[in-house]
Order: sequence, then C-alpha cells, then structure tokens
Amino acid sequence: MKLPPAQERFMRLALREARRGLGRTSPNPAVGAVLVKNGRVVGRGHHARAGAPHAEVAAIRDAGARARGADLYTTLEPCDHFGRTPPCSLAILEAGVRRVFSGSNDPNPRVNGRGIRRLRRAGVAVETGVLRAACDVVIEPWARFITTGRPHVTLKVASTLDGRIATAGGDSRWVTSAESRALVHRFRDASDAVLVGAGTARADDPRLTTRLPGGRGHDPIRVVLDSRLELPPGLRLLRPRSTSPTIVAHVAGTPPKSPPRGVEYLRCKARRGRVDLADLLTRLGRRGVTTLLVEGGAEVSRSLLEGWHVDRLALFLAPKLAGGGLSWLPGKGPARMADALALREMEVRRVGGDLLVTGRPAPKGARTPRVD
Repeated sequence: MKLPPAQERFMRLALREARRGLGRTSPNPAVGAVLVKNGRVVGRGHHARAGAPHAEVAAIRDAGARARGADLYTTLEPCDHFGRTPPCSLAILEAGVRRVFSGSNDPNPRVNGRGIRRLRRAGVAVETGVLRAACDVVIEPWARFITTGRPHVTLKVASTLDGRIATAGGDSRWVTSAESRALVHRFRDASDAVLVGAGTARADDPRLTTRLPGGRGHDPIRVVLDSRLELPPGLRLLRPRSTSPTIVAHVAGTPPKSPPRGVEYLRCKARRGRVDLADLLTRLGRRGVTTLLVEGGAEVSRSLLEGWHVDRLALFLAPKLAGGGLSWLPGKGPARMADALALREMEVRRVGGDLLVTGRPAPKGARTPRVD
C-alpha cells in the first residue's frame, strides 16, 4: 500500500530523529517523533538515553502549545506503562494531539497495543504500520533483546576476496580501505558494546574506541575474551583511556587484586575450555547491552556462527588476493554444499574500493536452497 507523500516524508523525519539515539538508549529502544500542524513540523524529538523523556514527550515539549490539534508521527507505538518515565499515551492526551501515526509495533509484552487502545478510546485517531519495515530496522536490536534477554549480535569481518583476514606472516593492516574503516567507527557509535578475541587483542592491540570527525561519537563498552587471563597487561584494552569500561571475560585464572581503572573481570561458564559465548551474551544482556558488534578474530567468528548467535553479518571484501594466510572462518565446514550456512536478506554496496555484503544467517536447520 502506497503512503501519501506527506505521511512518508514526516515519518522519515521521525526516523532521522530515532537514529540520533542509536547506541545511547539501552536498555530502551531508539525512537523518534515529530509533530506536524498545517503541513509544517512544529516539534521534534528522540529518546536520548534511559531515564530521559521518550521521543513523543520530547517532541511535545519542543512544540509547546502548538502540539494541540497537531499530528504526531512516532517510529514506535506509544507506551502505556509507568517505568522510569510516565506513559507517553497520557502525555499525548494531555497535549491535545489530534492524530497519531506510528511505525513499528512494540514487541514488549508490557506495551502490546495498550497505548494505542487508550488513545482510540479517548477519541484520538491512530494509524499504525506507517513505514513499518524501515521503523522495524531501527528497533531490530532492541526487539531481539526484549524478547530473548540477549543482545543483537553483528559480526563484522574485513577480508580479502579469497577469505583472508591476515597474511601468512600475520599482517592485517590494513585489509580494507579507509572508507570501510570509517564506516566501522559509525558501527561502533551505534553499538552498546564491541567484542574481540584474545588473538585479535594480542596481534592488533586495538583501542576499540569511536573516532568520528570532530570528536563526535560515543565509545562502546569493550569486551575481550581472555579465557585464562593470559593477555599481557600492557595492551591498550587493559589500559583504557575512555569513560567506557573494558570487560575481560574469562573462565580461569585470578584477576588482579587491584585491576586498572576502567577494567572489569567477568567470570563466565566454560565450554571446551573457553568462554561459553551463550553464557557471556546472557550476562551482557543482564547489564542492559542490547547491541553487540563483534570485530574478530577467526575463532570467535566460527564459534559465534556455529552457536547460531549471529543476527547480522557485515562482510567487508577488499579487492585483494592474499594467496594464503589466516581465514576468517577456520575449520573444515560441512561435507555437502546443501548444508552450508545461507545468508538471507542480503545486500551489497560499494564502500570506497571495497564491497560490503550484509545479511542474516538463515535459521538453525535451514539448508541452502537447491537450484537446478
């Protein structure tokens, strides 16, 4: 069903507002809203952080008295429960909003359409599902979190065309272009946490901070897998200069009695002598981490995919052939091509001189479709 141009335009403005909150609202979703009166935007707002006003309230405050009789466009259906803030449904009624256009349905069982029913009972016209697919993309990580208790996991890989993330001598700087690396910083900016394995931490000594033009962006929580606490203490991850902490996930070893400032040690369950990734994801979810970006290395990628923990794959392919070296997906793999892991909803685009392939791993048990 094709939307009237005005409805699409105003909801896209609300989506732009929602994206301003990505990576900053956990454990709440990123939501945007605009108020429109006589064809003009009179108020706009987004949910900035947990405990701050929700997007609808922010837009109403921005509009002031002009909110009365206006139309509200919100990317997520308004809430109707008391949490850290009062229900948005009540604020909408008190402001005298005439109509509400909402995008995504809220997967939180505490909401479940209650706000919309309250508004309709009070005589407010409500239209749902406006640009729903685009709105669903924005709340996708939070929907995963609110329904499973675990963060949404994006696996980022930078690889040559022949699947190598490092040369035979271990050199990995740089596989991809400066443009691709800049885009990864935007990924970090929109994530609650970023994770690497011990091998990547030791070989690359990354900071895993967000470095955007003008000093913008926020640093995610850094998570490093160090099952037996064998990483050298001089690594930059273990001497963080950011306000965001570094979490060292381990299964053995004794953490230092006086850990460096900003470094936390998290003992997890063991699986084959290493950190059980399922247990780690559950523990991160309990901390309110809704979005996790995984940046390496090879064994971590393999373990996450084998455990069906990856929600989205972002594969940067550089126009290079290494002719050997370290594969980003080690192991023998399936015996039959029909059992290979398939990607769905795949998209391909150019980033600098590279290709970025994104997609969702098919559900567990799904086979690669056969085409004769």
